[in-house]
Amino acid sequence: QVQLVESGGGLVQAGGSLRLSCAASARTFSRYCIGWFRQAPGKEREFVGGISRSGGSTYYADSVKGRFTISRDNAKNTVYLQMNSLTPEDTAVYYCAADVRFGLVSPADFGSWGQGTQVTVSS
Repeated sequence: QVQLVESGGGLVQAGGSLRLSCAASARTFSRYCIGWFRQAPGKEREFVGGISRSGGSTYYADSVKGRFTISRDNAKNTVYLQMNSLTPEDTAVYYCAADVRFGLVSPADFGSWGQGTQVTVSS
């Protein structure tokens, strides 16, 4: 398994942007696909988007498509989640997760998780 640490969360006004980072400990980081998830209070954890091992392929939930972009820098063992045009509905704890398989959307399919970072969007 790989250890993951998210950072970059904070408070932002509606319409603003944030970039989250997911840093990994493993030297074999490039072997893992990464997924981003979020969980709002009282709600289930939901899929946000994912990226392939090389970074050449990404996929997103409909709710964030066109606003969020996932990228990665394997030399830095880091994946990024660029979030633009944020709305209060994007308020949640954001998590990154790792698995060797690509295309996963269920939290239950991911074996390694970070501790999460809070994103709060004010109206």
